[in-house]
Amino acid sequence: MHFRHSRTGRTSRTGPAGKAVAGLALAALTGSGLVVAAAAPSSARPQHSGTTTIAGPAHSGLTAQVTVDGAGEPSLAVERNGRPVLLPGRLGIRTGTDDLTTGLRLVDRHDRTVHESYRMTAGKQAVRSATMRESTLTFRGAGGATLGVVVRVSDDGVAYRYLVGGKGQVTVTQEASTFQLPVDAKAWVQPYNPSYETERTQTTAGAANDAQPKTCDGDTCSFGYPTLFESGGSYVLLTEADVDGRYSGSHLDHQAGSGAYRVALADDQPVTAAGPLATPWRTAIVGNLDTIVGSTLVDDLAPPSKITDTSWIRPGVDDWSWLSDGSSPANFQRQKDFVDYAAAHGLEYTLVDAGWQESWVPELVRYARAKGVDVLLWFDWNALRTQAQRDAWLPKVKAWGVAGVKVDYMYSDAQSTFQWYDDILHDTARLKLMIDFHGATIPRGLQRTWPQVMSVEAVRGEENGQNTTRDIFLAFTRNVVGSMDYTPTWFSRPGRKDTLARELALPVVFESGWTSLGDKPEGFAAQPVAEKYLEQLPTAWDETRLVSGSPDVQAAGDRQVVIARRSGDRWFVGGILAGQADTMKAPLGFLGKGSWLLETVGDSDGKLQRTVRTVTARDTLTVDAATDGGFAALACPATRGRTDCEQPVVTAPATTLTLDPSAATAEPGGGVRIDAGFTSPQAGLHQVRMTLDRSRLPQGWTVSGRDVTKGSLRAGQELGGQWRVTVGKDQPGGSVDVPVWVEYANPAGGKAPPVHVEQIVHVSIPLHGTAYASDQPFVSATNGWGPVERDQSNGETGSGDGKPITIGGTVYAKGLGVNAPSQVAIDIQGRCTRFEAHVGVDDETGGKGSVTFTVLGDGRQLATTDVLRGGQGAVDLTADTTGVHTLTLTAGDGGDGTSFDHADWGTAQLTCAD
Repeated sequence: MHFRHSRTGRTSRTGPAGKAVAGLALAALTGSGLVVAAAAPSSARPQHSGTTTIAGPAHSGLTAQVTVDGAGEPSLAVERNGRPVLLPGRLGIRTGTDDLTTGLRLVDRHDRTVHESYRMTAGKQAVRSATMRESTLTFRGAGGATLGVVVRVSDDGVAYRYLVGGKGQVTVTQEASTFQLPVDAKAWVQPYNPSYETERTQTTAGAANDAQPKTCDGDTCSFGYPTLFESGGSYVLLTEADVDGRYSGSHLDHQAGSGAYRVALADDQPVTAAGPLATPWRTAIVGNLDTIVGSTLVDDLAPPSKITDTSWIRPGVDDWSWLSDGSSPANFQRQKDFVDYAAAHGLEYTLVDAGWQESWVPELVRYARAKGVDVLLWFDWNALRTQAQRDAWLPKVKAWGVAGVKVDYMYSDAQSTFQWYDDILHDTARLKLMIDFHGATIPRGLQRTWPQVMSVEAVRGEENGQNTTRDIFLAFTRNVVGSMDYTPTWFSRPGRKDTLARELALPVVFESGWTSLGDKPEGFAAQPVAEKYLEQLPTAWDETRLVSGSPDVQAAGDRQVVIARRSGDRWFVGGILAGQADTMKAPLGFLGKGSWLLETVGDSDGKLQRTVRTVTARDTLTVDAATDGGFAALACPATRGRTDCEQPVVTAPATTLTLDPSAATAEPGGGVRIDAGFTSPQAGLHQVRMTLDRSRLPQGWTVSGRDVTKGSLRAGQELGGQWRVTVGKDQPGGSVDVPVWVEYANPAGGKAPPVHVEQIVHVSIPLHGTAYASDQPFVSATNGWGPVERDQSNGETGSGDGKPITIGGTVYAKGLGVNAPSQVAIDIQGRCTRFEAHVGVDDETGGKGSVTFTVLGDGRQLATTDVLRGGQGAVDLTADTTGVHTLTLTAGDGGDGTSFDHADWGTAQLTCAD
């Protein structure tokens, strides 16, 4: 929802400098998308030293005090209900031209009220509303430079940001920003690493460095966000919000024995941005544990959604094969097993991780979508790092029908990485592709601004081994600030440390817009009670409540956490325990009025057991949990005759789409007639549409024929269509898949997308003249490192990241770059008589590496080389390919391992019939 805002009264009483910063405050804040519902600004008289108080909304109990001492050094402190929570901590910033940390005097204050109302596509709470009191304080330094400090106080915390610079570039070299805690404050810290996958530890603010591995710089250690403290009878969770490519991420540096945690820029490197610059928000979520867990402050501080139409964004559950079956993402048939499981159990997605092949993913997507399942596809970020790579890959997978991508291995908080985040978020939004960031930094309000972000890893999750104590900490730290890609529920894990019921509770305790289930079909099938519960599981929530528990695992009885999340009129409850068996208690006051049906799943003699009873909000659920155990529960209104809380799992019916022909050959300028027939043998369908997808044909191709639509299609009734496709006159030889698809209303109803049933006609255009292997689609391809590169040498793990193919100082514009062992198969249609290439080890290896090259025709060896070594010139390799249909180019490792075996097929051209 968008609101107008108005300003009344003067913005400054101190001349142009004060006016400039106050104006900058409003411009910067509204420019970043923050919405002002009712601004009631006021201006204060200049104040050279002393304390300025900013009070939060009525009944919040929070106040922030900004104090300027005699040296002109500002600091910020926070109180809750009159008790100190954050002690005075330094404010200020250093730029390439000014030191704005000392010698400052307050020259203006501008107050207003900011109200945020918005809706989220995923997360702990769908509808958000926040009121924040804001003061913009303008300071002037001894040299005349000005610094704006914008402070916001809400019901759930305090945040501040800096406003600095005018027109032109602004370089920030360092922040003085410091959060000051009592040294004896309890602390839950995580040693900083840009993967955010280190273990968290309970300690004290002063002794935190003792929890660090030996990666500190002297007596200074770094800690990652979010960091939790207990201070002054309250909890405070430190983090940051609204970070994008104008800045870098940051972390907290701590000197041994002190209570000071100073904000440090990523890699201790300056950041440069166009001025005027509004920095990210330094954020402290403050309150009791209910407030911490339920806080939306990080999102409240972020810019509003940049996407108007979010109808295509769909949170959901996926089955993810990599964790339990590591080789399966490279196996087409095995991935179909995961699709079948998702379809049978009403899961929205299947996630295909590292190892997939371009040669079969489109077919898998067609197979899945016909069953009402969408496919998510993993990428190494090196394959999407540049705009050219994204322009090559993202439209392609979108055309295949992929619903979203999981991007991995960024591992950086640098400004350049945040600029990359900006770029890929724009690209995926434009193409309507959802995204999950794995190997990534923590969320900082990203899911509000870019609602296609379904989850972010930045956690030591299920794939990193089990630590039941760490999981308690996560509920009060990392998962507070945004969706967390923990990948739970690996029931069949070898040597699993926790119980079945605890595994089942994790996807409720840990919120994630995409919840990737970690087991394989056989593992889930062995736990039918868990299957029934997971079939009901939402991944976007209307409301979240902390029911019981604490992060203080050192206190008796506080080694557990119970969280309840509401979707519609149903409450899902998850409880996890760390350590010895104990009784877990969950007061049910969150349920509201009336009687409720409560289904509880717990452990019983190594198996899952489900019980059902009727309760009210006055009751307390008590579960005797095993060591490292837990429970999962589901509550719904108890109505007459209702015996459970389950909603039916609706699956897509079996349908048949046939195309005649399924394959054809056509010359450039020639045509193919395509007849299509579609039936649903046992189920009637509604809102049916059949089309030949013109948008996915090459430029110059034309189609005659119309779409076919039908409001209702009876079971067994056939829908038919007919088109004529004409090949473009300039179409080169090769093959093109012509897609015909049918969509119909999803029988699951609601917001479920139409079911998409698609088949293709494989149209071969005869190869003619000179053809290059790098221009042809691969029947199959395997490679020893990264993908096979077209017209580039073998690069890193991404595609399109190689260098020009260079052998013995000669550069080849065309060819294939591989790393042994490698095998590439190409369909040459029996039309080509000669293959020739200039082969060798790429010069980029610096004279290292050894490889062999072999050419196969329909499985028969046609030509081969001796072992070729780095530093040698190219060797000419030719083969007679007369009558060959499948040409296979193989690179071997030379018998001494694969290091530096960057094998180049320079030129790699075919001579084909005219």
